[in-house]
Amino acid sequence: MGLIRDLEKGEKDETEQIFVKETLPIKIVPAKISKKEEEANKAGKEKEKEKSGGIQTELVVDKADSGKQIVSSRLIKKAGDGLYEERPPSSVGSDDEPGAMLLMGATEKDEKPVDSESSLSILIQVFLPFLVAGMGMVGAGLVLDKVQHWRVFTKVTELFIMVPALLGLKGNLEMTLASRLSTHANLGHLDKRADCVSMVVGNLALIQCQAIVVGFLASVAAVVMGWIPEGDFHFLHALLLCASSLVTASFASFILGVIMIGVILGARKCRINPDNVATPIAASLGDLTTLGLLAWISSVLFGAKDTDQWLSPLIIVVFICSLPLWVWLSSRNKYTKEVLYSGWTPVISAMMISSLGGVILDFTVAQFKGIAVFQPVINGVGGNLVAVQASRISTALHSVAPLGKLPKYDDLICLSPFSAFFSSGGHPRTARVLLFLVIPGQLCFVYAIDYLKAGHTSLTPVFIIVYLFVALIQVGVLLYSAHVMVHWMWKVSIDPDNSAIPYLTAIGDLLGTGLLAIAFHFLYLIGDRDSDVGD
Repeated sequence: MGLIRDLEKGEKDETEQIFVKETLPIKIVPAKISKKEEEANKAGKEKEKEKSGGIQTELVVDKADSGKQIVSSRLIKKAGDGLYEERPPSSVGSDDEPGAMLLMGATEKDEKPVDSESSLSILIQVFLPFLVAGMGMVGAGLVLDKVQHWRVFTKVTELFIMVPALLGLKGNLEMTLASRLSTHANLGHLDKRADCVSMVVGNLALIQCQAIVVGFLASVAAVVMGWIPEGDFHFLHALLLCASSLVTASFASFILGVIMIGVILGARKCRINPDNVATPIAASLGDLTTLGLLAWISSVLFGAKDTDQWLSPLIIVVFICSLPLWVWLSSRNKYTKEVLYSGWTPVISAMMISSLGGVILDFTVAQFKGIAVFQPVINGVGGNLVAVQASRISTALHSVAPLGKLPKYDDLICLSPFSAFFSSGGHPRTARVLLFLVIPGQLCFVYAIDYLKAGHTSLTPVFIIVYLFVALIQVGVLLYSAHVMVHWMWKVSIDPDNSAIPYLTAIGDLLGTGLLAIAFHFLYLIGDRDSDVGD
């Protein structure tokens, strides 16, 4: 084993390369002993073990420069009972080996880390991307308000059902990509060029695969949900919906994926937390890009449906045939292989939830034309803010605990809403900052719409109050849900980077569209009746 002497506080031993922060009663110093002395010591221990009827523990210390753990323990049970248990080397932060962590110069993993980000720092980093994102959502709202009168949208009304599903799909794919890469960036995994390139290629292939599959399913869901109320089915309309959805999902995902990767790498180089900026920028460009592509492609295909009926089927066949290529590329990549097989449930479930929001929009827009311009804004803001919170919580858990185990200082899953927003700590502080952004942000976006004289809406004081009220309810529910969902997923060994954001953004779409529809009905009932509410 070695020689033992006292070690004073702050003393550094050159042999073992151990720096002791507190005074320890012992120091283990390797000593050279002969083979005979080693055998004699071993024989003496065996005799002592035979004489003793109790439980003994034996400490085994490996060479410090071996690159392995330096401490392991063996638990020897009562002699003669045939039981012998050897514990594996302790990992840093294990509950049963705190001494091993001290010897290795580590700190307790369940010790709450120092939070270096203040509310002001979070606000500064989030606010500008949030405003940029909001302007993108305003642009998406203006596009939807304009295209709702296009012939393709009036004839193929299932497109309204598909709008939240495709916008949600874009958000799910790009925000989960941003969350995954932000976590890797904060852990330093993108600093090596080879790892960075492999991660980028694998993730682009993965989101293409997911976009094609979920884009196809979104069109099927839109056809089915459009058929159920009236019982009408048009085969050419179904082909148009499918082709439009596939092209939109694939192109938008590729464009936004490349932009996201650039933003995260740039944020890393500028020493900005990617969790604070990546997801808002994904939201800002995503809604506008996706809606613009959907409107343009569906309009082109609708114009060609009578003369070039082969165009939509050809597009569908090409994209379906390209699917095996994307599956093969992402399955061979170590960074995306697991997500390829396990990441489908949240994305598909989120698409179905968002489609329910699309059904609400389809019914409501027929009576209240003014809802169209606000639907992407309220849903985009909610999804944007909750994605920031979910990504930050996930990154924090990744940095302090193994998947499946919550740190002791943050092990409450269903805490009270008051604690989620007003207790001390990093996550409640971030939740307060994000909730604070709702009112000034929504006021900026609403008045931007009014300034551009878009839509059918007149901004009365009653309308502003009701709109801000439902926006606060939506974001408050989402931020609380983010805490519960991310911690629950971590507890049951589900990586929240891949699963939490799809569910949260889909719930935000359904909640936002539903609350907005209720708000317009309420305004109609209390007499705020102009062109924005149907009269």
